[in-house]
Amino acid sequence: QVQLVESGGGLVQAGGSLRLSCSASGRTRSIESMAWYRQAPGKQRDLVASISSSGSTNIVDSVKGRFTISRDYAKNTVYLQMNSLKPEDTGVYYCNALARWDHVERTYEEDYWGQGTQVTVSS
Repeated sequence: QVQLVESGGGLVQAGGSLRLSCSASGRTRSIESMAWYRQAPGKQRDLVASISSSGSTNIVDSVKGRFTISRDYAKNTVYLQMNSLKPEDTGVYYCNALARWDHVERTYEEDYWGQGTQVTVSS
């Protein structure tokens, strides 16, 4: 089991910054990668940024240059630094963890999700 708890969301004016945090607990040693997704009102949940166990990152084009994802393994925490925020960045941001483990000659894989944190960017 892996549990994820997000924090750091809030209301900010366009051009401002926020730093989201996601703390993982449980079987954290099984986590291979972590990611941030967001869901705007009336839209699907889309990937924003991800970071692998090796530290490599992927950031979607719409936020590239403005958002940065990082991971603190000692604290079992992943961060999303959001700068130069735009109204279109508004949405619920969800933390995701991909866990993988081996058991009885089989590799298992499972996604875990946090409860989400609201980010609202005003014009």
